[in-house]
Amino acid sequence: MAAALLAGGYFWVSRPQPRPVTDIPAPSAAPAPSVLGPSMPSGVTVHVAGKVRRPGVVTLPAGSRVADALRAAGGLRPGARTGSLNLARRIMDGEQITVGEPSEATAVPPIPGAGAPAAPGAPGARAPLDLNAATVEQLDTLPGVGPVLAQRIIDYRTQNGGFRSVEQLQNVTGIGARRFADLKPLVRV
Repeated sequence: MAAALLAGGYFWVSRPQPRPVTDIPAPSAAPAPSVLGPSMPSGVTVHVAGKVRRPGVVTLPAGSRVADALRAAGGLRPGARTGSLNLARRIMDGEQITVGEPSEATAVPPIPGAGAPAAPGAPGARAPLDLNAATVEQLDTLPGVGPVLAQRIIDYRTQNGGFRSVEQLQNVTGIGARRFADLKPLVRV
């Protein structure tokens, strides 16, 4: 009996004692990266260039739009206009947003072996259209693209968060291998 009483006293004294918790870290505003997983990036980094107050690289939350990037770059310089830039378009990581510059300033270099580039202002000379910024009217000017196909390109861009490569144009219904071959040198991302 004494042994049972001694064992009971030992278990009573060695039981866990509740203590107030004072060192719990405050919850963070953003979920841990492991919660986000690879399909949900926590932010996007873009280069804002041209006629903005503070051109450069800015990092914004995922899902931000062109207007947010312009605000992060300090807004437009006095007298600058956004032109055909779609301020409501969602931005993609790694893209460049150019404000108020002629499209020739951001044109891709000529394709090697394609002959001498046409002189500026010559008939048929134009900078490639940016698939992520072009309007229906601009896309409609491309050979073999009418208003219906131009709208499909815009719809694909909207549904997929923009084009990451020119080759993704082939995913648009109505653009086969032949039409893609005709369009490839005329567009860019």
